[in-house]
Amino acid sequence: MPPNTTATTGDKPGKSGRKKGRKARLIVLVLVLALIGGVAYGAYWSISTVRASFPQTTGTITLKGLSGPVDVKRDGYGIPQIYASSDEDLFMAQGYVQAQDRFWEMDVRRHMTSGRLSEMFGKSQIDNDEFLRTLGWDRIAEREYRTKLSASTKKYLQAYAEGVNAYLDGKDGKEISLEYAALGFTNDYKPQKWTPVDSVSWLKAMAWDLRGNMQDEIDRALMTSRLGPQQIAQLYPQYPYDRHRPIVQEGGYDALTGEYDQQGGTSAGSTGTGSGSGTGFGTGTGTGFGTGTGTGSSVGGATGGTSSSSASSALQSQLAGLYKVLDDVPAAVGVNGNGIGSNSWVVAGKHTITGKPLLANDPHLSASLPSVWYQMGLHCRTISSTCQYDVTGYTFAGMPGVVIGHNKDVAWGMTNSGVDVTDLYLEKLTGDGYLYDGKVVPFRTREETIKVAGGTAKKIVVRETRDGMPLLSDRSDELVQVGKKASVDTAAPDRGDGYGIALRWTALDAGTTMDAVFAMDKAADWDDFRAAAKLFDVPSQNLVYADTKNHIGYQLPGKIPTRAKGVNGSVPVPGWDSKYRWRGFLAFDKLPHEHDPERGYIVTANQAVVDPDAYPYTLTTDWGYGTRSQRISDLIEQKIKGGGKISTDDMRQMQLDNSSEIAKLLVPVLLKIDIDDPDVREAQKLLEGWDYTQDADSAAAAYFNSVWRNILKLAFGNKLPKELRVKGQCLWVDPADTTGPVDDTNKVRECGRRDADQAQPDGGDRWFEVVRTLMDDEKSEWWTAPRSGTRPAAHSRDELFERAMIDARWELTSKLGKDIDTWSWGRLHRLFLKNQTLGTEGPGIIQYVLNRGPWKLGGGEAAVNATGWNAAGGYGVVWVPSMRMVVNLDSLDKSKWINLSGASGHAYSAHYTDQTDKWAKGELLPWSFSPQAVDDSTSDTLTLKP
Repeated sequence: MPPNTTATTGDKPGKSGRKKGRKARLIVLVLVLALIGGVAYGAYWSISTVRASFPQTTGTITLKGLSGPVDVKRDGYGIPQIYASSDEDLFMAQGYVQAQDRFWEMDVRRHMTSGRLSEMFGKSQIDNDEFLRTLGWDRIAEREYRTKLSASTKKYLQAYAEGVNAYLDGKDGKEISLEYAALGFTNDYKPQKWTPVDSVSWLKAMAWDLRGNMQDEIDRALMTSRLGPQQIAQLYPQYPYDRHRPIVQEGGYDALTGEYDQQGGTSAGSTGTGSGSGTGFGTGTGTGFGTGTGTGSSVGGATGGTSSSSASSALQSQLAGLYKVLDDVPAAVGVNGNGIGSNSWVVAGKHTITGKPLLANDPHLSASLPSVWYQMGLHCRTISSTCQYDVTGYTFAGMPGVVIGHNKDVAWGMTNSGVDVTDLYLEKLTGDGYLYDGKVVPFRTREETIKVAGGTAKKIVVRETRDGMPLLSDRSDELVQVGKKASVDTAAPDRGDGYGIALRWTALDAGTTMDAVFAMDKAADWDDFRAAAKLFDVPSQNLVYADTKNHIGYQLPGKIPTRAKGVNGSVPVPGWDSKYRWRGFLAFDKLPHEHDPERGYIVTANQAVVDPDAYPYTLTTDWGYGTRSQRISDLIEQKIKGGGKISTDDMRQMQLDNSSEIAKLLVPVLLKIDIDDPDVREAQKLLEGWDYTQDADSAAAAYFNSVWRNILKLAFGNKLPKELRVKGQCLWVDPADTTGPVDDTNKVRECGRRDADQAQPDGGDRWFEVVRTLMDDEKSEWWTAPRSGTRPAAHSRDELFERAMIDARWELTSKLGKDIDTWSWGRLHRLFLKNQTLGTEGPGIIQYVLNRGPWKLGGGEAAVNATGWNAAGGYGVVWVPSMRMVVNLDSLDKSKWINLSGASGHAYSAHYTDQTDKWAKGELLPWSFSPQAVDDSTSDTLTLKP
């Protein structure tokens, strides 16, 4: 045993683990060879090695550094509740226990955040490491730890690290995780000690995946190669404030006086997406399908004439290259910033059965194994000045504290606010510097050495412009070399070897979010909660609140930049002009909040935070479009207006609502179309009488979603530039003017370049709104499609819809069979849980060992039960409600929760995916909080002794 973790009793592992339950090609290959190399060795590897890493969950372990005994009580799902008598002991034990269950996950995460994946997985990760080193998350986390965080937070982070290291001490790889045993076949990697900065860095990864509209900024710019400004604006319609209510309706914004924040920044201009003429990239002559001569889309509203099409082409290449780099970066908690959503809402006691508030939350993130969340309770035996915490909820393995959950007084949930906290700057590169206000300014530089398992270390130079903005274009040769011959007008500097691209992002400044986590965990009332929220710099989240004294609330936190008047952050801006520099950040007292609104509930689901007519600052131009939020509000109001009171189970049922809002719009139109083909007519009849719910066993849901996918493809997808379309999806295009697809008599083939789960049109509620706004214009150019094979051309809305129904019928025939009685949405819409490193690629035997699934799911894109899928790429589940919870503020022990997978990261543990079946069925588990309830649910108890 390790010298400072001596087991005195109960040497065998507890109940967990007794049941069999991104890129690392070399590891996978060698592991397979080892597994099949011999029966005897294979038997040893599968029994001895697999079980060696199972955690001890009963008996006693001596843990050097504790000041007193700590009890770790696990329920039948392996979920731990920790009891200690000091804050430091509590967080040290949290580190130890999380390392027991999830250290491989923790180790991979810290290598990602520090740009050191190559040390574990070899040369396949060098490009990712170069980009992550350029962002410098670990450097910022180090600065944050040294200069920003409170003394108490540092103390807790140190205690947590000591707990992790106590677990690691004296263990070899196979005693820590099955994956380390596999890693040992290819290199001599040994886990290093955990540091407090490793924990802080994880917040940067979380902020990256929740960074806001950066992807929309890139996509809009890429669209200019094929579409004109009016067409792009049609694909980014205004938010429908008249139909989808914003979050804050009765709330306040403290001290709003004029257009200036406390740091002197001017307001950011009007809300909304738009384009105009001006300096920057232009679409040139012949842009847009059926539009004749096109005009240029301005870069950030700069003044001047329209640039040439060659300049536009240069920027398209730059941005496409940037997208490729961004897309390759491993996702931390989401789908690389795309498609991320969440639901959270709170209902006041006057509308509930208990007479006290109910709070629900289900963050929508990419499906991962293990789940990004780790359920846990952190309890001081007696609350005092030296032991202040009694909190339970969802944590991140690798970070102390509870991120979402409740204590004895308050509960809180989070959804991504989507506020715009990133801007891309085009930089004129000149020698060793860049142009800024007519002068050449030298870069700040640093050298980074990337160590490579089994290979030679690589050195890179990172360049930064003003405000610490990293030059992202340095991470791709394509980005630096394009545009050598590009011509631009006199209002912009000559491109030379091409403009560079730099990133301004709030998370690249040191902040205090780690302080906020601990402050939130011990908040006792609304004032405490808002004080904690003030420390929550990044990522900006919608925070919903409820307390045992019958109050509810909402607060928008975060560092939110102010920009020059007329600049809204929707497209890349000129870095050579200081007027595009951020002016400052909105003061906290100017951020929207709401407390005890008269309506008695608050809903956040990534919709607009506030009506722009009621708020003088621009938060973003790219909200989610409010489909889920309005559906949740409607369900709540239906219950209230019907005279009913809302229960915990009502909240659960709302989380499972599968209703398709786009189906309600389209199905009545689809049913009016005369279909001659009897097979297609048979499928059309599935929609008659359908209630628009997307249950897993619904044939109608399967057919409608296929029709929807084909409408999007025909009307929009085939007209988008290749940089946005699915990789390998090829179209015949007119070489003369690139106005979109033509029939297959032409011989110029253009193939998509984007991964299937990132392509457009993705079918989310932005596309709901696009189609809604075009429905009455039955002759819109969008409703045209060329002939394809035996399929006729479409010249109107209904002709295109008919074509989509035909295509959907035969697509599902090929996927599900000709007999529509066998069709179901769940057969198309399946969830696979994959280990995010060794389980994502490689031979089937490795996937069998580490991966699980499939599960046939209901729900869908922009449904409340948001089992997201990308309509451009297919029907498979891309992101999911990563957990679900309902907190009962009247009786906290009657609260309910569930995780996507399980507590354990060990592939053969009984708790690897033991919650997934229930999660898929929409069930919730009991959530014990009081000492008595925890004792009643405890299966294993481990005592940690000093």
